Parts: sequence; C-alpha cells; structure tokens
Amino acid sequence: MKYSWNVACEVLRVASPLQGAFREAIVDFMFNRFYIPKGWKLYWSANSTHKNPEFFPEPNKFDPSRFEGSGPTPCTFVPFGGGPRICPGKEYARLKILVFMHHLVKRFKWEKVIVDEKIVVDPMPVPAKGLPVKLYPHKP
Repeated sequence: MKYSWNVACEVLRVASPLQGAFREAIVDFMFNRFYIPKGWKLYWSANSTHKNPEFFPEPNKFDPSRFEGSGPTPCTFVPFGGGPRICPGKEYARLKILVFMHHLVKRFKWEKVIVDEKIVVDPMPVPAKGLPVKLYPHKP
C-alpha cells in the first residue's frame, strides 16, 4: 500500500490537519533580518511549509510521487507536527486512513455530487458543503 500512503500524504500536504503551532524562542536569533528575542512566542504554519516551492515544486499540483523514495526533505512535511511534540496518534491515523481508502476503492465506485466544491478553513480545511458523494457498489 505504498502508493496509497503516498496519495494520503499528498492529501495531508495539500489540506493539513494541523494548521500550525506556537513555540517559544529559547535563544535570541535573527530571522529574515528580524531580531527575535528569547522568550517570544512564535507561530509556525504547516500550510506555509507544505506550500513552499523550495521543498515542494509546483506546490498547487497534486503529485503523490513527491513521497516516493526518501520523500521530502526532513522537517518539511509536518501534518502531525514533529520532534518531541509529534502527534501520538500519527500511526493510528495512518492505519485508519489506509483501511478507509482500501475499503472505499475496493468496494465502491464513487463520484462527487458537487464537482467544483470549495474548501473552507474553519479552523480546519473542510469541504464547504460536506463533500456529498454518490457511492455505487462494485458488482461481484
């Protein structure tokens, strides 16, 4: 199911379940000519990281092949956070995603009811109308 996980990762890159998080600067430092003093609270954005063309060429293109081989540069794909604060449910989420995808693809043909449905962020990215689909069971 390597390709299925590549597809799931690309979906997570495009519509990350984690919008970002706050961190505290532990030392004074400069970033893009801005002085950041120790103790300041900083917000990092997973969406900005996932849409950075330096790490993900053509960031608006859906391309599961980005995750083949060794995949993206470490610390650039962070839908579950990273480091010591990574989501403890990451592997459980992976399992649930893959099992769901397997059953959806193997048991049903499906089509979107609203072809060009918009995605809204409130605070998580979700389809504006709930992503209604028509499911057609595969004939045995």
